[in-house]
Amino acid sequence: MRGWFLPTAVVFGFVFLYAPIVSLVVFSFNESRLVTVWGGFSTRWYGELLRDRQILGSAWVSLQVAFASATLSVVIGTLGAFVLTRFSKFTGRLLLTGMITAPLVMPEVITGLSLLLLFVSMELTLGWPAGRGLTTIIIAHTTFCAAFVAVIAQTRLRSMDESLEEAARDLGASPVRVFFDITLPVIAPALVAGWLLAFTLSLDDLVIASFVSGPGASTLPMVIFSKIRLGVSPDVNALATLIIGFVFVAVLIAGWLMQRGLRKGL
Repeated sequence: MRGWFLPTAVVFGFVFLYAPIVSLVVFSFNESRLVTVWGGFSTRWYGELLRDRQILGSAWVSLQVAFASATLSVVIGTLGAFVLTRFSKFTGRLLLTGMITAPLVMPEVITGLSLLLLFVSMELTLGWPAGRGLTTIIIAHTTFCAAFVAVIAQTRLRSMDESLEEAARDLGASPVRVFFDITLPVIAPALVAGWLLAFTLSLDDLVIASFVSGPGASTLPMVIFSKIRLGVSPDVNALATLIIGFVFVAVLIAGWLMQRGLRKGL
C-alpha cells in the first residue's frame, strides 16, 4: 500500500491544484466567444485584451499601488521589527506588538470598513485625503502589508548574530552606520522576500480596495470581478495567462539566481 499511495496522492494533489490553471491557459487560445466551448486555436483574445483600455488602465493602477505599497511596507515593517527585536523593554511595546499582529488576523471586510471611516473622518476634519483614489488605496494596502513584512524581518533579525553589530559599535561606528553597513545587508534577503510578498498581496487584494477606492482608481481585481459577474469573457483568460507566464518566468529567474549564488558560495 505504501508503494502506490504516496505517488497517487502527489499526482492527485498536483492535478487538483494545476488542472484549472491549465484549462484556463488552453481556453485563452480559444476562437469561440464561449469560454467553455472549444472553437479552434486562435490568439484573437490577446489582441482584444491589448485594445481594452479599461483592463490596461486598471492593470497600470494595480502596478502603481503594489509598487508603492510594497516599498512603504518594507520601510515601516523593517523599522517596527527592528524596534521590537533590538529594544526589549520600552513603554508601549505590547501596544506596538498588537498593532503589528492585528492586520494579520483581522478580516479584510473589517479592515476595509474601518479604513473607509477613517478616510471620511480625516477628509471632514483635515480636508485630506480629498475623496477616495490612488492615495487611499496605497495607504490601505500599506497598513496590512507592513505587518507581513514586519513578521519576516523580525524573524531574520532574531536569528542574526548580534556580535557583528557589537563589534562595529566597539570600533566606533554610530548606531545609524551600524544599521546601514551591517544590519541592513544581512537582512536584505528577508526584506526582498517581504517586498515580493507585499507586492503580491497588494496586487491580489479586492476587498479592501473596494472600500477605499474611488472613480478612476479601479484596480485590476476590481475590474475582473465586475466582468466575471456577467460571465467570464475570453480576454480575462488571456490576461490571466499573461500573468501566469510572467510569474513563471520570474520564478525561473529567481531560482537561477539562487542557484548561481549557491555555486559562488561553494
